[in-house]
Amino acid sequence: QVQLVESGGGLVQAGGSLRLSCAASRSIKSFSTIGWYRQAPGNQREMVATITRNDATNYADSVKGRFTISRDNAKNTMYLQMNSLKPDDTAVYYCNGKQLVIATSYDYWGQGTQVTVSS
Repeated sequence: QVQLVESGGGLVQAGGSLRLSCAASRSIKSFSTIGWYRQAPGNQREMVATITRNDATNYADSVKGRFTISRDNAKNTMYLQMNSLKPDDTAVYYCNGKQLVIATSYDYWGQGTQVTVSS
């Protein structure tokens, strides 16, 4: 069973920064794609940023230029550096890993970490 554990959330003022971490219980290279999603109250979960095994990245338009996704394969950990935070970034942030097994995609999720940005 794969476990993903997020950390680094908290309360920050608008314009501030936070760095989220996601530690995996197995090699993150086993995932075809890993990434961050978020869900604000009353909203659907949305993609924030993803990174593939080949280091291709993808960002939501709302965070481009402010957030940076990265990973440390040696530590089996993924990061999300969040700068210039806005109140609209307030949400529970989830770590996600996707594994492809014979054309079937399996999703693994962390428990989430709360990010609150005050105005």
